[in-house]
Amino acid sequence: MNIVEGVLNHSRLALSKAITAVENEYDEAVTIMKQIYPHTGNAYVIGITGPPGAGKSTLTDKLAKEYRKRGKTVGIVAIDPTSPYSGGAILGDRIRMMDLIADEGIFVRSMATRGNLGGLSQKSGDAVKLMDAYGTDVIIVETVGVGQSEVDIVKTADTTMVVVVPGLGDDIQAIKAGILEIGDLFTINKADREGVDKLNIEIEMMLELNQESVEWRPPINRTVASKDEGITEVVDSIEEHKKFLFQTGKIEKIRANRIKSEVTAMLNDRISRYVDAKVVATDEFANTVVKLQNREVDPYSVVDKIVDSVLK
Repeated sequence: MNIVEGVLNHSRLALSKAITAVENEYDEAVTIMKQIYPHTGNAYVIGITGPPGAGKSTLTDKLAKEYRKRGKTVGIVAIDPTSPYSGGAILGDRIRMMDLIADEGIFVRSMATRGNLGGLSQKSGDAVKLMDAYGTDVIIVETVGVGQSEVDIVKTADTTMVVVVPGLGDDIQAIKAGILEIGDLFTINKADREGVDKLNIEIEMMLELNQESVEWRPPINRTVASKDEGITEVVDSIEEHKKFLFQTGKIEKIRANRIKSEVTAMLNDRISRYVDAKVVATDEFANTVVKLQNREVDPYSVVDKIVDSVLK
């Protein structure tokens, strides 16, 4: 049985191998993705983002268990910071979710950001597709909490949840980071801390200012994930948002935008690699850099010339 057949026949080993092939850009990776693509589009994708220390991994763990209670299979793509030595994921999330791995209905995969500022590994979208083809009902993508650039999560998820916590010094830190604008629902985790009511009011005020859509009012849930408090309500809110998207037809627009973003990113990547190999790595380019240093030519004319030659 080859890897693709294995994935489609629910082999965890085949799924693991397929994700590894994609993440490390093995020769067969593109072939695998081409063959599984017709079998994707069935899973519901949930994105979880928020500032560091918000308890996203604990919350992800509890959400997965709640979905299992409801009879759903769950895939988790946990985006880990990249190890500066190996280039691989540090595996913090995998360690925190060890008890999930024993459940055959849950598949956990840590992936490295590889320096991607958006917090989302470029290959995470492919991992989501592979888990989708494998037959997973719900896929949770948990990001590295680095703030502003977390808007990348929107391009991957059907429903995006922003997790915040009271008492991180500046309670409105998530708003300043620009991630409040992307939330379909909000979860105040560690809600047994002081300052939870103040943070709740601040989020409500921001939602009042940012009412792009009056059709869906993002709910604010409170959880203490470490004590299993409020988890059922969060999953209920996710399911309500899912119902809203399907009833209004907005899910089609979200998924069309996702495909557009994916193809655009693939085009940019392919063009970038071509330019690196065929332009930047040449002696002619090195000579041009010297001329630029000596102000014999200007960078705008150089770029125009390169673009004209590449697009012939």
